[in-house]
Amino acid sequence: MDLLTPGTGLIIWQAFVFLLLVFLLAKFAWKPILNSLKERETSIQQALEAAEKARAEMAHLQANNEKLLQEARNERDKILKEARQTANRLVEEARTEARLAADKIVNDARQAIQLEKQAALREVKVQVARFSIQIAEKLLKKNLENDNAQKELIETYLKDISVN
Repeated sequence: MDLLTPGTGLIIWQAFVFLLLVFLLAKFAWKPILNSLKERETSIQQALEAAEKARAEMAHLQANNEKLLQEARNERDKILKEARQTANRLVEEARTEARLAADKIVNDARQAIQLEKQAALREVKVQVARFSIQIAEKLLKKNLENDNAQKELIETYLKDISVN
């Protein structure tokens, strides 16, 4: 059993070496390790703060982007509405102009038809007058072939003239 229990000298030497190691570590290693840990903690804290600041800025930028998108949508809707109104107005103006042009064409056609009708009636009247004169001339030639008939006609006209 002596193998399992350490000797008192060994325990003292181990305690002495342990205390020396703790002293040396406290003198030379603990401060740099603690400073390094503090620096690490500070850099982690700063990184967390920067991340939080970046997250807040991103949220702000996202809100601004949403606002800009909404404004752009409103502007697009406004432009589309104005374009539709302009298109409707132009279509209505074109319809009105087409209607006026069609009415003018119809009126011009009616006037042309009326003028042609009047010209045709005048031509018919002139033709009827010519035919009437030709018929009257032929009748008079036939009736006035002899001198007695001519004298009777002259006397009849003279009586009519003196009566009027």
